[in-house]
Amino acid sequence: MKSFIHRFFAVLLILSITVTIIIYYAVKIEPYTVTINNVNLNNNFPENLKIIQISDIQISENYQASDFQTIISQINQLSPDIFIFTGDLYENYSSYGPEEELIQLLAGISAAYGKYAVWGNRDYGGGAVRRFEKIMTAGGFQVLCNEGVHIMLNNGERLFLAGLDDSLMGSPNITPILSQMKEDDAYRILMLHEPDAADLYADYGFELMLAGHSHGGQVNLPFLSSPTTSMAEKYQKGLYDMETSGKIKLYVNSGIGTSHFPIRFRVPPEITVLY
Repeated sequence: MKSFIHRFFAVLLILSITVTIIIYYAVKIEPYTVTINNVNLNNNFPENLKIIQISDIQISENYQASDFQTIISQINQLSPDIFIFTGDLYENYSSYGPEEELIQLLAGISAAYGKYAVWGNRDYGGGAVRRFEKIMTAGGFQVLCNEGVHIMLNNGERLFLAGLDDSLMGSPNITPILSQMKEDDAYRILMLHEPDAADLYADYGFELMLAGHSHGGQVNLPFLSSPTTSMAEKYQKGLYDMETSGKIKLYVNSGIGTSHFPIRFRVPPEITVLY
């Protein structure tokens, strides 16, 4: 009997230590340990072009502008040609700052053909729309809302990059974007925040769609499905073929910050390198 009790408490102690280590890692380590995912699209993506995407920075009490500094350094070391941010700058615009520090950090990102962003659901409400556009513009970004831009590449090809308004809180409208397309666009990219909305736009001639919002589920426990959020249930993270030929791709970035709970487990913050 004593032997059984000793074994029981030994197992209980080991489990307690293991759980404590996992919680510490999920709160204090993984949320600040960024992974760089290199994604070869293999669908006529312009040669020698490098696009870097991040999403869902979600500045908060737990992830502040100073924490974002390391991300900036990593991005610039990767030398992006185009830099894309797919929405959700702050977790709560009424609670966190300062703006100037974040503007300086965003302005420090270098990209040969420019920096572009779209609104996320957190970028709405309580004056957030005005603050989001102000901060992003001051940081050197062009915010695309139901519009696109043509980018002339050094090889003479023309890339079309478009951005939709947020699907949950905004008013997405593909019509003005379609009117800007040209028959000889070499490649077309659509930015949107919520990944499940991609199904609505898969037949409009875009080779690539880029989204965020899901945080990749934030927590990935073995043998259990990751938590999902509205409009990020079908497409949660990584690369998806939107049709059998593989010519139309969707990439869902797992985000930088956290939402609701300041934890990440087996879903680290992500910088995506697309080529």
